[in-house]
Amino acid sequence: MAIVGVWLEVEAQKFDAVGQKLSFKILIKPLLGLKTDEAAAAALEEQFAKVLDVYEALLGESKYIGGDDYSLADLHHLPIISNLMKTKVKELFDARPRLTAWAADLQARPAWQKVLAAL
Repeated sequence: MAIVGVWLEVEAQKFDAVGQKLSFKILIKPLLGLKTDEAAAAALEEQFAKVLDVYEALLGESKYIGGDDYSLADLHHLPIISNLMKTKVKELFDARPRLTAWAADLQARPAWQKVLAAL
């Protein structure tokens, strides 16, 4: 269980920290009619790509972030993954096959599909 705790922290401090900013700049701001600073978005994409490289390597060792079983460490990633897959950032995922498979697996889970259906 300790590894799940570690990856919850990685998600909060690395994945989510950059992913939320990126999501706001390229998805939310345009919906609000605000202009996106393309240079700032590009810098965030570069940072996010480095985080995704770590995930791609990890997912070469196990099916899920915390090991071979689905856990809260995986679940916590879903909102940002779901948002970013609607943007050009999807290309960053697509360039990493293990990450793409993991993200697709998470998004296909029946519980997540129920959440999306309720929105």
